[in-house]
Amino acid sequence: MTPTAVPTAPAPLMPDLSKRDWRAAFRAMRRLLADGDDTRQVFVIMRALNGGNTPRGYDRLLRTEHGPRLAYDRVELAERLSDPGFVAGFAPGTVGAAYRDWLAATGYTAAGLADVSNLEGYEAIVRHPHAWFGRRTRDVHDLWHVLTGYQADETLGEAALVAFSFAQTGGLGWGLIATAAALKSIAVTRSTLFARAVLEGWRHGRRAKWLLAEDYEAMLNEPLDAARRRLHIAEPSLYRRARTELGAEMAAFASQSRAAAAAG
Repeated sequence: MTPTAVPTAPAPLMPDLSKRDWRAAFRAMRRLLADGDDTRQVFVIMRALNGGNTPRGYDRLLRTEHGPRLAYDRVELAERLSDPGFVAGFAPGTVGAAYRDWLAATGYTAAGLADVSNLEGYEAIVRHPHAWFGRRTRDVHDLWHVLTGYQADETLGEAALVAFSFAQTGGLGWGLIATAAALKSIAVTRSTLFARAVLEGWRHGRRAKWLLAEDYEAMLNEPLDAARRRLHIAEPSLYRRARTELGAEMAAFASQSRAAAAAG
């Protein structure tokens, strides 16, 4: 008896990473500046401008001490970080405990970040080394918030971390977002302090070790202060000053942006 063939959905293809789409990036950038909560636009920009960085980053990973093992294991960090039992098991004072506290304070989840980045709307994971490295780059974003000390607000903290990420990855999408946020902040606050805090984030990213080569499952058990020292992540002093001095202005700006987005 001949078995009946069962039709299956075609596997998602690895997107073409060789081209940059500046038109799509600037369109998404305008939408993001109008509504900082519209985080989907961040991934539109990343897809438009950062694709070529993914294969280069993967090749760089393979040339690091632990990179070949990490690439062979291909741990899906979003899955690990979405496991409540895994996240609950870290000792106080560790990177993992700080990440757990960060999740509780923000209400964010690793799975939620992955969902926002799912621009095509399919659930299947592309089984390609470069696609895995792209997901890894996405999934460490919130851990970088914890490591750098930049809070997950929609203005200053995200802009500073975006600049840090630009320095770490070389992705032009990160550079576009950081530059646009810094320039707009000058018009909004009548001060260069926000922009200087963003520049500080870029400088710190340049000085830090390359974080995409880290074994995050091991790092999560490391004391937070020790991890920052080992990775050469500096204190975000200008960011903290700007957060104190410009807090009211940036909160008002964010509120106005959300209201304009809702109305329009």
